[in-house]
Amino acid sequence: MRMRHALAAVAAAVSVAAVTAGPAQAAEYTSALKVKGVQYDAPGTDSNRCSGGNTKNEYLTIKNYSRTAKVNLKGYVVKDAAGNKYTFTANHTLEPGDYVKLRGGKGTNSDAGNVVYRQNCNFIWNNDKDTIYLLKPGGAKADVHSYTKRANDADGNGYINYHG
Repeated sequence: MRMRHALAAVAAAVSVAAVTAGPAQAAEYTSALKVKGVQYDAPGTDSNRCSGGNTKNEYLTIKNYSRTAKVNLKGYVVKDAAGNKYTFTANHTLEPGDYVKLRGGKGTNSDAGNVVYRQNCNFIWNNDKDTIYLLKPGGAKADVHSYTKRANDADGNGYINYHG
């Protein structure tokens, strides 16, 4: 008899935990825009010189995972754990399934080339660990990913893929 009550209590606790964990996890992914991947460690020796440096080779790919909705990036913010941030100030509309690469360094933004430059030659992502925040124009989280080189980059190429 005690065993039956104990099993019922465990089953009830597991059910409550599953219900509680479900919405909290799902809430993180309510946005059509998500971080597809990050080249957090630019190939080669790090050099943040605007001329001849490799900050352009550090990039974050943001993808519109919606099947039907277009999403304008204007007002979206990308930031790291230290608070370094980039705000999309111009209209840049992503069609369903489309993506944009947010690159370091200086360059010409291109809708056709799916690229936006931060116009800053400093690296934003740490080579050992960091957290990537993609925030909606009102400040709500669209997507968040923490990484460590050791745990998330098995092949050591400086690139981590999220959301396929």
